[in-house]
Amino acid sequence: MILAATQQSGAGDMKFELITPTAPISSEVHGARAKCLQRLIRLGLPVPKTVALSFDTVRSLAAGRDLDPTALLAEFGELPLLSARPSAGLADWGGPETVLNIGMNPDTVKKLARRVGKKAAEELFVRFLHAFAVDVMRLDPEAFPDGQTAQEALQAYEFEMEEPFPLDPGTQLVEILRSMARGWEGTTARLLRQAQGAPEDAGLGLVVQDMALGLGKGESGAGVIQFVNAATGAPQITGRYLSQAQGREALETENRAIYLTRDPRGKSLEEVAPEIFDSLVKAGGTCRTGLREEMQIEFTLENGTVHLIDAVRVPRATAAGVRIAVALAEDGVIGRDEALMRVEPQAMTDLLHSHIDPDAPADILAEGIPASPGAATGKVVFTASGAQALAAQGEACILVRNETTPEDIRGMHVAQGVLTERGGANSHAAVIARGLGVPCVVGATDLSVRMREKELVDPSGRTIREGDVITIDGSAGRVIAGSVPLAGAQLDDSFATLMSWAEAVTDIGVRANADTPAEAATAARFGADGIGLSRTEHMFFEDQRLTALREMIFADDDGDRQAALTRLLPMQREDFLEIFSLMPGKPVCIRLFDPPLHEFLPKSKNGVRKLAEAMDLPISQVTDRVDQLSEFNPMLGLRGVRLGVTIPEIYEMQARAIFEAAAIRHRDGQPVVPEIMIPLVSAMREVELVRARIEAMAATVRAETGIDIDYRLGVMVETPRAALRAGDIATQVTFISYGTNDLTQMTYGLSRDDAGKFMRDYVQKQVFVEDPFHRLDTEGVGELLTLGSERARAAHPDIVLSICGEHGGNAESIAFCRATGIDYVSCSPYRVPVARLAAAQLALSEQVSPKRRTLSHWIKTRIARKSG
Repeated sequence: MILAATQQSGAGDMKFELITPTAPISSEVHGARAKCLQRLIRLGLPVPKTVALSFDTVRSLAAGRDLDPTALLAEFGELPLLSARPSAGLADWGGPETVLNIGMNPDTVKKLARRVGKKAAEELFVRFLHAFAVDVMRLDPEAFPDGQTAQEALQAYEFEMEEPFPLDPGTQLVEILRSMARGWEGTTARLLRQAQGAPEDAGLGLVVQDMALGLGKGESGAGVIQFVNAATGAPQITGRYLSQAQGREALETENRAIYLTRDPRGKSLEEVAPEIFDSLVKAGGTCRTGLREEMQIEFTLENGTVHLIDAVRVPRATAAGVRIAVALAEDGVIGRDEALMRVEPQAMTDLLHSHIDPDAPADILAEGIPASPGAATGKVVFTASGAQALAAQGEACILVRNETTPEDIRGMHVAQGVLTERGGANSHAAVIARGLGVPCVVGATDLSVRMREKELVDPSGRTIREGDVITIDGSAGRVIAGSVPLAGAQLDDSFATLMSWAEAVTDIGVRANADTPAEAATAARFGADGIGLSRTEHMFFEDQRLTALREMIFADDDGDRQAALTRLLPMQREDFLEIFSLMPGKPVCIRLFDPPLHEFLPKSKNGVRKLAEAMDLPISQVTDRVDQLSEFNPMLGLRGVRLGVTIPEIYEMQARAIFEAAAIRHRDGQPVVPEIMIPLVSAMREVELVRARIEAMAATVRAETGIDIDYRLGVMVETPRAALRAGDIATQVTFISYGTNDLTQMTYGLSRDDAGKFMRDYVQKQVFVEDPFHRLDTEGVGELLTLGSERARAAHPDIVLSICGEHGGNAESIAFCRATGIDYVSCSPYRVPVARLAAAQLALSEQVSPKRRTLSHWIKTRIARKSG
């Protein structure tokens, strides 16, 4: 039934709805609370009479237009007692505080006293007087202290307002509704709801409800009850209940808290009123199946009668959200697809890493760029060797550097967290930390890291020295003094179940970037489709291997160089054997040696001296060799395929190690098909030269072992030229993988290690919508990917395309890859679940077939569309 208020002062019709099972109530018009209350009524649950005001009505109230409350009040009878509550489009958007006991005046007090006693009735009046004065009329709270009588509060109101308190229920109601409407339109409220994802013009509805007081001679009270643990999602009845003991005299005393369920510490509602308790449990089950959600129910009891005042979605941690969604699907309440859509992909990082207790106090030293999620506490160390020393003693540490280099990897492996003063979202520290699953904050430029003094200084001048304890929050980019309570990773059967459902509907592959057997094991645990990028250079930083590699770098002739590489061969072979064993039946893509050789040489004088001692060489000779290999711009210098062309023995050793490991797996009855990837190509001729040597090595191993190794050869496209010439390059290979980290860097002419210094300003000033190293630039870099894919497919119809930069774990980037026809994405192991769930949700949102699309299907569709 639609009720129209009368017009006053030129106001238009103000419409409101009595909520009934058939009333035209919608979340888009009246808000989520109004719609939820209607659903409760449809389920036959005991909801007090309620009226809903639409968004438009509330906007009119905020604009100062009058509302005649006569028709509304008539719904609630003589001397009504009401409450007013906000009803935003989504419950998470919040709203003004609820106002209770609207309509209280001396006449109402007399009527109410006959039910609950004079003292209780007068106390309710005083509470309403205070709420109206302070929350609605914005009067000074000090004028309305606790312990006031009703008469004293009325006098205080008249003194402050210079007019009597409005005793008319209609006047009270209009003032309260207008105050709530204007509160929603305020700047603070708007900013708060926008932080929760609400649009700037989000509307507010209001609901006016008959008060269910929770007072009476029989068992009476008020409470909140839910049926799952908010932290874990496990079945558990929790909440609170304020009871009024039976009897008129007891009504004139304070409410007292008792337990909901049986508890040795005191009385419980389950014991005092088992039938009422059972009815609440039954109502919870009805809400779960009828609303298809775990709900928190607000209720009152009045002389043993239950009233459901409201029901909201149970607030929950990510772990609880996953368990609840899976349980609802397994119980047939919702479908599996809906369960997948209910979990936010990015929130999955909370399950995979430890995180800071959100309620814990934190002494913030500085903020930087959140580079690798999770939180860690430990003693500050400033060198990789310092981290290793503390780890050997069983002590946790945080490795602090100006910025990391490959020499720091051993320290990063044993540190609980990494903090750098410089760097961006895809800097060396960020990429390695994500692969290791180690919390990391980079670009903390407010901190001054003084390596020589082994201390860091915050903006206030406070000094943190080596050995002091700090905590880093890699999810929020915070650096905190001292230790803070941490919550651990939460992986259970529900997580595994959800991931299996996601995999079943995903139409794009998700592999992992894994450089070590430990990272490959993590990738396998998270269900990766294989290894999309294994960076072999990270395998060389153990002492024994580093020494052999340095001997190769210092070799005077081909013989000495070959001897050093011969020492490295069995080490590489063992690495590949272990990775192959961890990924049985799944593809493993191994990138050949990429970084410039100088990265494996010391930079400090002390490091040069130690290397000279280890190699029994004069310091001058070591220094000369370091100088010879130094480059003005090493990222664009002698690295990647350029090393393979100029020092081919390195790639030959790696190819032999791969083929020999594959041959061993074949003899063991576990054949693998390794994928060999050539990095940083720019021209087809580079690929031809390296391909010829790899094919020759495959023939050599075949002759030695009698096993014909099936393998795939591909390239990593990281330069704009390679993307533009992908048609030529595709004729030489079976797959192309876009290295979007370096491709973004070269397309923008922007150093990923230095971008953190100004990236915040660029994003804030809307030069970039987002850090292009965090979210794929679909307009610039994306156009190169699109052109490269089209040209590669035209030249080689069956070629496989992928991206293997950290963009592969970003939902927006995955959406672009699906649209572009990319076969799979590859990201750090700890982002595999995030990417998998994001990909599943994209597939479900488009209602595509769960069968994985192929590029040939995509390209044929695209060509047909163009020709049409």
